[in-house]
Amino acid sequence: MANGRNTSSSSSLVRYGTVVSVLVILLALWYRSPVQNSLDQRLDTVLTSLLRAESKVDVDSFRRPKVAIGFGGCVDIIVDGVKLLNKIGLKPSKTPFHHDCIESREQLSQSFAYFFPPGAASERFLSNDTLFNELVEASRGLHGNRWALGGNAAVMANRLASEGCDVLLGGRFSPEVTEVLSDHVTVAGKPVEDPDIHLILEYPTGAKWGEYVSRRANRYIVHSDDHNPLLDSLEDFEEQLQSFRPDLLVIGGLQMMDNFPFEKDVREARLERLNALMLSVDETTGIHFEMASFVDEGLMRALLSRVVPHASSLGMNEQELPNLLSLLKGGSVTVLSDPNPRVATVLDQMRELYRLLSTERRGQARGRRLTRLHVHTLAFQAIIVTTGSPWKNTMSATAKASLTANRHVCGSPDINPSKAKLIMDDSFSISRQEGSQRMPLLETKPVTCWEEADYEVCVAPVLVCTDVYQTAGGGDNVSAAGLVLQI
Repeated sequence: MANGRNTSSSSSLVRYGTVVSVLVILLALWYRSPVQNSLDQRLDTVLTSLLRAESKVDVDSFRRPKVAIGFGGCVDIIVDGVKLLNKIGLKPSKTPFHHDCIESREQLSQSFAYFFPPGAASERFLSNDTLFNELVEASRGLHGNRWALGGNAAVMANRLASEGCDVLLGGRFSPEVTEVLSDHVTVAGKPVEDPDIHLILEYPTGAKWGEYVSRRANRYIVHSDDHNPLLDSLEDFEEQLQSFRPDLLVIGGLQMMDNFPFEKDVREARLERLNALMLSVDETTGIHFEMASFVDEGLMRALLSRVVPHASSLGMNEQELPNLLSLLKGGSVTVLSDPNPRVATVLDQMRELYRLLSTERRGQARGRRLTRLHVHTLAFQAIIVTTGSPWKNTMSATAKASLTANRHVCGSPDINPSKAKLIMDDSFSISRQEGSQRMPLLETKPVTCWEEADYEVCVAPVLVCTDVYQTAGGGDNVSAAGLVLQI
């Protein structure tokens, strides 16, 4: 009888404990639900409002805008960066270090360890063919690897075509690459048999490599490219450009020249030829230069004298902005900057860049006036456009750039709010100066625009993708999407 009573008592306790557990869970859900529902509703409202802002302007389907873009392209092999390095037995370096060019396994380990923890994008030329081939072969056999169209110009060309433009693309491609280009992209450049391969070592937020943990999702790129650094489609592109009569010329992919082992005076000669091309374009045609990861100070200074003065529009990310600004102010290359800057910091940097470049070009007979700046960050998009310039629809363009960031990184044209989050603050200062105005992030009107000096500023939050499919090519897709509504 005693055992029966104990069993009954124990059973009652178990049932009681289960009921209490269920009640605790239900209470937790009840208390959490209003907060979570509020967050979900906020995301839904921001998304709906951004979509509405984007749809206010349509690309003219009867007269497709014409965009010419150079230079180059490649095949990207996209892999999990940590898994690849583990597969080839590369141990995390205890001495992270920035190398302009990668020559050995040790330098690769040091360089990856330098950029991985802050989650900063980087691209480096790998001069060691044996090591590069080892990485490629290991990537081919790595589970989950993907092959995709790569290269700034080619990626931007496909995005522009998908958004309603006819595109002339300067580059030399293999038949396999040409097949994945849009039917609205015409290639200017002689074909090659084998494509250039770039390795995209991607990693998510919180990824671990030894003791290192990444603070945000990003990628580390290595290549051993010997076509694209030479801009070897330049002459073919130049020949077709005049008859194509573009509404916009886009220059990108020049980071391929960074630390490439050119023969004497070859790089200077190619940049002079590019300079002549830009000067030949009619003044009514906009020219956009898309920045990238540059660490070669000599190349950067050459671009500041031969390319940047002839661009009316510049596009860049949060790393490239302070790098360019530092050089313009007489400083050196900044290899690593804050990967998650505040809005006020970026806007102040944009204002300073706009002022410096406008001042430099004042009185120049052969330069163009800078009338547009687009900075794309993980958390937000910011565009400055000169009042009265040909660039139009800034508010809608900023919204489209924001939405494209999520679409590309999540790998879907449809945005799922359950796979997104806002990391931009609920309000932001328009400057770091004391007493600066604060702008609220309004869910029903998330693109904030205002006028100051001789330009308009627009800022939009990004619905940051939490289920990352890819980060490579993000800036190119975002920048192209922002341009298409402003032509």
